[in-house]
Amino acid sequence: MDYMAAHGNKRARPAELVAGTLSVITARMDYLSASTPSDWQSIEFERLRRPTEAIVSLYARGRDYHKVLRNRLQSLATRMAAELAPLGYRVFTDSAPVLEAELAARSGLGWRGKHTLLLGRTAGSMFFLGEIFVDVALPSTAPVDGHCGSCSACIAICPTQAIIAPQQLDARRCISYLTIEHAGSIPLDLRPLIGNRIYGCDDCQLICPWNKFAQRSALPDFDARAGLVGSDLVTLFAWSEEEFLRYTQGSPIRRIGHERWLRNIAVALGNALRAAPEPALRAALAARAEHPSPLVREHVAWALR
Repeated sequence: MDYMAAHGNKRARPAELVAGTLSVITARMDYLSASTPSDWQSIEFERLRRPTEAIVSLYARGRDYHKVLRNRLQSLATRMAAELAPLGYRVFTDSAPVLEAELAARSGLGWRGKHTLLLGRTAGSMFFLGEIFVDVALPSTAPVDGHCGSCSACIAICPTQAIIAPQQLDARRCISYLTIEHAGSIPLDLRPLIGNRIYGCDDCQLICPWNKFAQRSALPDFDARAGLVGSDLVTLFAWSEEEFLRYTQGSPIRRIGHERWLRNIAVALGNALRAAPEPALRAALAARAEHPSPLVREHVAWALR
């Protein structure tokens, strides 16, 4: 993630990113769909035990959160400006060199869990973060104490052992990084550990006891889209680029592109073949064996082996 280093100290110095910034307002927005059942964590773990089912991270099953949260923050900032004019401001949500989790922790929205994510006693970690940088000095809110105690469930469950110590994550081993941010070939030793996860990974959140308090969103934007929950790997691997773009319109998944989508599913199909050598899985892979992309061909060949 070269972009993190490219911006240097701007990440830790808001006034260097937006001149004149004196305060940062942090906000969270819950993303579990309104229909999420109380035993959602056990349901998601059960999905992971079905090797031919494609698993998309919970946050990515609905509309692109960048658009939803940014629009709501913009509306809030506009209302603030009407009351506090003149007010200079700029809104962000995972869209600029901003240390979002650290700002949220310092402003009292929660504490940094051992998996590095923000945790709240009344919300768990199933939420997005956003910020409003303002040129007004506002009273600060105090940070809250951490409540992970001796629990290290998130460290123990990580499939690739990417959480190397409390609050320390090696992104190069993280399945979310590998399936979303990483553009090249997935390391050979990590492919079997990815299982059937084709976009992101929720394991460290699924196991977290605090997520029994995770809140549901009242917004229909985060209701799961057809095809992204309960679909089998073979069906999604057969999507043409046109179908991929159509089905992921307005979704955060679209940003990885069709090539990486196929790369990820090829790995999952290879893992499924190992667990359940069904002819349909092998046939699906064989159909992409001569794909124009060297990246796709490489991962298909690995899966067939």
